[in-house]
Amino acid sequence: MTNSYPSGSPGAPDSSMPTGAPGFMPRRSSYASVVSGIAAGNSQQLGQPSRSGAFSTLLYQQHDPVYDDPDYTYVPERHGYGGFIGFDEENSNGGVNPGRAGSRGGQLPSFSSAFGSLANGHGYGGLGGHADHFFVPSYLKRSKYVQKLEEAHKAKFWAHRDGSAPSSQPNSLSTSASSINLHAKMVPSHRGRPYDLIEKSPLIEDETLPPLPSKWSLTDKSGALEIMSDGSEVKLTGPKSINDRDLEACSVRSDHPMPPQCGIYYFEVTILSRKREDSSIGIGFSTKQVPLSRLPGWEPDSWAYHGDDGHAYGCSNSGKIYGPSFNTDDTIGCGVNFSTGSAFFTQNGEWLGIAFQNVIGKGKLFPSVGMKKPGEHVRVNFGQSPFVFDIDGMILREERQIKNEIASTSTIKLAPPLSETELIQSLVLQFLTHDGYVDTARAFADEVHSEKKALNMDPDVMIRGFNIKEDEDAGHRQRIRKALLEGDIEQALNHTNTHYPQVLKDNENVYFRLRCRKFIEMVRKMTEMNNNSNSTNGFKKNAANNGDWYDDIINHGMEMDDHQPQVNNWDRMETDGGVDSEIGYQDLLSETLSYGQLLQAEFKDDPRKEVSKALEDAFSLLAYKDPINEKTVSHILDPSGRITVAEELNSAILLSLGKSSSAALEQVYQQTTVLLEDLRENGGPGAFVNIDDYIRPGKPDSGRSGGGSR
Repeated sequence: MTNSYPSGSPGAPDSSMPTGAPGFMPRRSSYASVVSGIAAGNSQQLGQPSRSGAFSTLLYQQHDPVYDDPDYTYVPERHGYGGFIGFDEENSNGGVNPGRAGSRGGQLPSFSSAFGSLANGHGYGGLGGHADHFFVPSYLKRSKYVQKLEEAHKAKFWAHRDGSAPSSQPNSLSTSASSINLHAKMVPSHRGRPYDLIEKSPLIEDETLPPLPSKWSLTDKSGALEIMSDGSEVKLTGPKSINDRDLEACSVRSDHPMPPQCGIYYFEVTILSRKREDSSIGIGFSTKQVPLSRLPGWEPDSWAYHGDDGHAYGCSNSGKIYGPSFNTDDTIGCGVNFSTGSAFFTQNGEWLGIAFQNVIGKGKLFPSVGMKKPGEHVRVNFGQSPFVFDIDGMILREERQIKNEIASTSTIKLAPPLSETELIQSLVLQFLTHDGYVDTARAFADEVHSEKKALNMDPDVMIRGFNIKEDEDAGHRQRIRKALLEGDIEQALNHTNTHYPQVLKDNENVYFRLRCRKFIEMVRKMTEMNNNSNSTNGFKKNAANNGDWYDDIINHGMEMDDHQPQVNNWDRMETDGGVDSEIGYQDLLSETLSYGQLLQAEFKDDPRKEVSKALEDAFSLLAYKDPINEKTVSHILDPSGRITVAEELNSAILLSLGKSSSAALEQVYQQTTVLLEDLRENGGPGAFVNIDDYIRPGKPDSGRSGGGSR
């Protein structure tokens, strides 16, 4: 609509007036928790079974049951809609969590996968709810920026429940070991399940990770507007003060600006009620400085599509012919392409074309709606519900265009020049040898050589193969890794002390992790023995004993003594097999408790909470009859938790030998991640590329919807 009061004309309201409504060995000196933020969070879930023992209160942390976050709140999952993704508290070890362990085919162990977490994809389903719930719009579900945003929010959520601050690194749900890692080496987020040692630092808000718009702002609005339905609806109810009566229009902005890191940001507004004639609703976006006493589009740094005349207004009192006028129940979509600096609109799912160019660089842009007639009423959808327009298909086309450009890049300029196949083979081979998979590397090299030989048609051309050097250190590292991945921590410690005696002395965090993991593996073996005995021999332990053991360990300060659990509380079968199993179980139990006493005695004086929390988490396993099948603690016993320990020890050994602590393939991954971050920052092509897509099995764009009107 044309502005009847051009800016600066007589009778025009003072745009400077305030319009918003007011406020609506020796003791080690440095260690950290073995268990990640996920583990800490899971242990606080509601509904956990009761635990016995005088010190059971140590296992129950008292927290406010309500997590009062101003932006997002987690709620239980509701399935059936993939338009946005919610956090499933019962599946908190899955999803975008970069620490979830996966599997690798071939000769490698099924639980040993440096890139397993990325290959597994996401484990979150859709959930419903109001604007405060954490949500991911369907078209952003593959966005790396949104994945990091979700991980940071989950870390904040668990930290709140733990009563401690999350890591300053927003891109990892459980802090990466890079915060304390060997010689400042960065451990990539894809390396196994993150039972990492962590050094928690004070909460640092990451300004490079802005939140998504989720609702209309209660403060950044005209006083004559009423915000309804948890911030998703706004209605012009009429002037509430003498000053409001002089306003030319009333506008509102969203609670957060549109993040350029999305590449394309899109939202929709549905017209719930309007005047039959002269509908005066404007839908668009503006910067924070634009006065709210005028419709968006009329003022500098504001752009909007107006419903009375169907014109598009871009920082001007006069608009251009653009689309149809608005009717009740129409859904108007607005999108900003930060990559091209353009903006577009849709109506009832139909693409209306580019409305504006060069909208970037004016400041942070907020979704905005303005209206003039009392009774006008609209509802916004920032992605909490399915969109009418096929924005998913539009994003998919943008992604394919960028990926086609990447695929067409030649490797011929590499020095030395390698074909794409040769480059990939070299990276894979170096990764296998670096991580100690010598036999697998040798088999891979032989297969590559045989393949080249079979494809060579010219008998005079020499066939170059891969030579795997006999590396004594590689053999040692392979045996150490194999022992760790099989849960034989004692053998791994013996091999390490025999061949690399200085490594554990120089890397106390790795030493602490190994010691804790040994206790965890002992509990795991003890539990498996007890479960097998119950099913085959028919005897079972009184469940109350578990709490007594935990009490014996914690309540008595892990003092060294001769007290061991008594056998007289056992209901046993009168069979030789039952008695033998019982004796074996009791021997292992005694050994586990003795080792736990030694572990506590060695580290009990460490003043940091992370160390005591790691020990408490490990010792809490004894409070359960069957911790392997107890959801609140089963993650601690998961065999995939061995992976991170194995990889850090391997890196420590490599550093002690003067070699790189990370494989070339990992360095390529890390460098590519950094480059994409730079290209994503201002909405560049990096916003449409997620490196995880190239690591997961299957096609990078599988599972995305296509088509759509444009």
